[in-house]
Amino acid sequence: MGTTERTRPVLARAEGFSAGEREELRALGLLTESGDIVGRDLPPPQVPRTKISAPDILNEAYDYPLPSSFTRGLSVNIRAGQRILWISGTASIDDQGRTIHVGDFRAQTWRTFRNITRLLEAEGATWRDIVRTTCYLRDIERDYDEFNKVRTLFYRCLGLDPLPASTGIQARLCRSDLLIEIEAFAVLADGEA
Repeated sequence: MGTTERTRPVLARAEGFSAGEREELRALGLLTESGDIVGRDLPPPQVPRTKISAPDILNEAYDYPLPSSFTRGLSVNIRAGQRILWISGTASIDDQGRTIHVGDFRAQTWRTFRNITRLLEAEGATWRDIVRTTCYLRDIERDYDEFNKVRTLFYRCLGLDPLPASTGIQARLCRSDLLIEIEAFAVLADGEA
């Protein structure tokens, strides 16, 4: 195990995780050789944002007895020299367009996070720049609890605060073997400004 792995906080053990989940966690840099799920340092968001809250009437979803990983809303001031990324609905597919982890909802969720991570990196962005996600689940009744567990662990690994605003929707996806699809909206500084 490398020095970096020893210094990152252990957030969970990957016990009971499928081979597909372990593969995706490793590729995201969140799983050590010893099976620990660890945090990952990200730079601060490129464009500051603040939570929108009304605690007198509505608490944060993360504070529920069964926490849900999203913020009620975010306020972002867009100025010259900033840009917006819209990440289309992204799912558990590989570079050839093949579905990865057929039948394994949790592994498909991890792969979807991995694919979005790479799209963000291609633009010099990270999950800290995401202000909103829309999460489409084929069977929300069956899969939402597991989705929320994976999302909560992923966001904890990245140390996101505030969390992105988010909506979960049951939807028919473009392929019958896809169980989840996520679109994302990010705000970042334009490197040319």
